[in-house]
Amino acid sequence: MSQAGQSWGRYPDAKQSIIAISDRHHGLPATAETILPYGNGRSYGDSCLNDGGVLLHTSHLDRFIRLDVATGVLDCEAGALFSEILDLIVPQGWFLPVTPGTKFVSVGGAIANDVHGKNHHRAGTFGRHVLELELLRSDGSRRVCSATQYPEWFAATIGGLGLTGLITRASIQLRRIASPWMSTEVHRFDDLAGFFQLSESSDRDYEYTVAWIDCAAKGRALGRGLFTRADHAPACPDRRPSAPARHLRVPFVPPISLINPFTLRAFNALYYHRQRQPIVRATTHYEPQFYPLDGIRDWNRIYGPRGFMQYQCVVPPTAAEDCIVRLARIIGSAGGGSFLAVLKQFGALPSPGMLSFPRAGATLALDFPNNGNRTLRLLNELDDVVAASGGAVYPAKDARMSGHRFRQYFPAWESFSQFIDPRFSSSFWRRVME
Repeated sequence: MSQAGQSWGRYPDAKQSIIAISDRHHGLPATAETILPYGNGRSYGDSCLNDGGVLLHTSHLDRFIRLDVATGVLDCEAGALFSEILDLIVPQGWFLPVTPGTKFVSVGGAIANDVHGKNHHRAGTFGRHVLELELLRSDGSRRVCSATQYPEWFAATIGGLGLTGLITRASIQLRRIASPWMSTEVHRFDDLAGFFQLSESSDRDYEYTVAWIDCAAKGRALGRGLFTRADHAPACPDRRPSAPARHLRVPFVPPISLINPFTLRAFNALYYHRQRQPIVRATTHYEPQFYPLDGIRDWNRIYGPRGFMQYQCVVPPTAAEDCIVRLARIIGSAGGGSFLAVLKQFGALPSPGMLSFPRAGATLALDFPNNGNRTLRLLNELDDVVAASGGAVYPAKDARMSGHRFRQYFPAWESFSQFIDPRFSSSFWRRVME
């Protein structure tokens, strides 16, 4: 056993022991403390932490069981990373049906947080493409769950934050591709109204859509940004295989955050103006399209020793434009902002999980340096806008929402609670249940 500390946001600190799980056929370890599955630690807040308890580390639970190249059905253990899956399936003409902005997430973590991607308006969440999963409970029982077999356990486990038991393996339906290349268009827009116009037209015709917005801009330029829409490209026999990507790395944690109002304004202005043409079209490899930050290893260190807090919310379609404008103004007035401000529209496809976060509307994700109470006050103010609209905040990226807000955002929490394994708990769940 060894000690672990932080999530990807590097906040909050937690002291917990780690037990490695390497054989899916064995039962859960006997321990007096509470336990929680832990994949690759890419959740931003405390949903992957278990302060005072034990983490069941699944990094060795990473075997591929079967890939049906004809149908695109992959059976694998829950600790397998998306990066490892892509290395296997892309040369076979398949791709992940849904992927978040990093490929360094585990299958179990993707199910537990019911992750979403740039194609939510077409494909919904990752959980919609899970055909079945095996759930190991602390009493030694096992359930193979699907939409038709133990469907209530299936719904509780997808988006269930790892609390219903240990996911040992899963069966996933992949999607066919002709090549590893993407046909992309990047449109520059001048304000938030421009984003909503582009999104409405693009979601009808493109599989992947997302925008970066300049949170430091004010006035008529409020919410200006770059809108990317893309599809998988057809086969390109004239193209040679791309060279291995070069990876940079943040080598150490600086003594203070490198993200502050001065660097933020400069970066955002340069990033926005780097594209001088209204539209830029290109054919690119899938990696920079889906995983731009994965090319900078340990990028979370740039926020300094206090880490950062990510905030991702969704607001309903009828209130989306007004709410996003209000959120952007609050952030600008507070002198905050984020150089990783991502805005997109979720589609209406229902998520299968009881506690799944995505729902129809506009979703905004931002990173804030941890400046203590000042940051907490800002995020609480954003909560007020989101809650009043009938929206929600994403648990996988949260480290501070109140229990009152959580129960408002996720009214199915009480029904979900009956499926929690009695030995399983997390720092997040204890916090929002106080």
